Amino acid sequence: MKKSCFALVPFLSAILLLIIDRCSCLDRSHFPPSFLFGTATSSYQIEGAYLEDKKGLSNWDVFTHLYSGKIADGSNGDVADDHYHLFLDDIELMHSLGVNSYRFSISWARILPQGRFGEVNQEGIAFYNKLIDALLIKGIEPVVTLQHFDVPQELEDRYGAWLNSQIQDDFGYFADICFEAFGDRVKYWITLNEANMVAQYCYYSGIWPPNRCSYPAGKCKAGNSDLEPYIAAHNMILAHAIATDIYRKKYQEKQGGKIGIVLHIYWYEPLRDIPADRVAAQRALAFIAAWFMDPIMFGEYPPEMQQIVGLRLPAFSAEDKRKLANKLDFIGINHYSTLYAKDCLLTPCNYHDDLLKDTFIYGTGEKDGILIGDPTAMPTFYVVPNSMEKTIMYFKDRYNNTPMYITENGYAQPSSKKIEDMLNDTSRVEYMEGYLTSLISAIRNGADVRGYFHWSLIDNFEWTYGYTISFGLYHVDRTTMQRTPKRSAKWFQQFLKNKSGVLHAQE
Repeated sequence: MKKSCFALVPFLSAILLLIIDRCSCLDRSHFPPSFLFGTATSSYQIEGAYLEDKKGLSNWDVFTHLYSGKIADGSNGDVADDHYHLFLDDIELMHSLGVNSYRFSISWARILPQGRFGEVNQEGIAFYNKLIDALLIKGIEPVVTLQHFDVPQELEDRYGAWLNSQIQDDFGYFADICFEAFGDRVKYWITLNEANMVAQYCYYSGIWPPNRCSYPAGKCKAGNSDLEPYIAAHNMILAHAIATDIYRKKYQEKQGGKIGIVLHIYWYEPLRDIPADRVAAQRALAFIAAWFMDPIMFGEYPPEMQQIVGLRLPAFSAEDKRKLANKLDFIGINHYSTLYAKDCLLTPCNYHDDLLKDTFIYGTGEKDGILIGDPTAMPTFYVVPNSMEKTIMYFKDRYNNTPMYITENGYAQPSSKKIEDMLNDTSRVEYMEGYLTSLISAIRNGADVRGYFHWSLIDNFEWTYGYTISFGLYHVDRTTMQRTPKRSAKWFQQFLKNKSGVLHAQE
């Protein structure tokens, strides 16, 4: 009798874990005590003050002013959320939430208005010093991204920015200045945000600055969609390697920080249960994730890309590989959504503009007339919570369980003139509950995930969508700049205080 009772223990434990996973009593205690919980933003999307205190023009400043029709509502980031002047108020919002970390980016053009061709802007240094110090006073760990899509326009005008190898040294110079100025207090550094998206949207489809592409990928005045994404990616990979090399040699031992890179990852499921589509789903992941991670971790582009792209892929020199050998301390994953992948290698079909044509897949959110998950205000962003665990396990298995952080995850809602519609964001609460539950499952299955950052703290400028969609936990009035907590902010606050079961999406 006693023996049979003991035999039930593993079964009962498994049932208990399943109940915790599926119940609505999700709270902070389900995660390790050292886990970082924070919110995320980027400089161009929230700061404003685009010409203040000697800041130079960035590529996004120029793009939003000179290229009409590229931003959905014709807006720009000139003022954005006026975070440059209201950062202390925003830190109070974070403190009230109970987060222990904050991911933000430094405006390259605010520190170096002309790149390495001009002086360091001490007023820019002073702003980020004030921001970092204010965060630490409130017990909030700064997690700093060096480059989040914006580069000084000077570098674009001089030599074509990411299309020229000169930018590797320019980025290294910028990183060195930031490490020296802020590294005594910043212990988490991210070199580049979503470099894979930059390669695709800036140089393949051309929907972001510098608006370069060729037909049929997009309609641009100049560019080569068959070559330039790979050139830009190569320079970004080596820019990461140079910055990491500088940090390892000059700063890491005395400052005690860590350095990594962030990629945007869709998860892909095969559209049909056939070998071709299963291979296509894996190929899509190689072209979106391994494209950058394999060179950093293994010194070579992924086999899937080498087989298809061939000699269009730039080569890594012996010196490049020496710098790449520094690898990184952690991988940042921005994950929002899942798509189906249909093979186009064996059977020609349309391609999806979120991926390079060379991927030879058609990506879709629909199968037999049924969506893969609930739609959101962002096209191709569907709610598929279990893809969080699948994405994490892909990185765990391919990159030897290198420490990971979920550096972005969030829900897009349509902006509305009715404040009550914006504040009662029950769908965002459901989204957060689902994806965090999936994240817990990945951790229990051995994935070394050490943090989660919700995108975003406040509603902000969402690139080509302008202010037509919102990801924030706080609504921002575009006239008064008043921040108002949404239902999701209250839910996140209670979650972080271990008050499970207090506020759920449907209450």
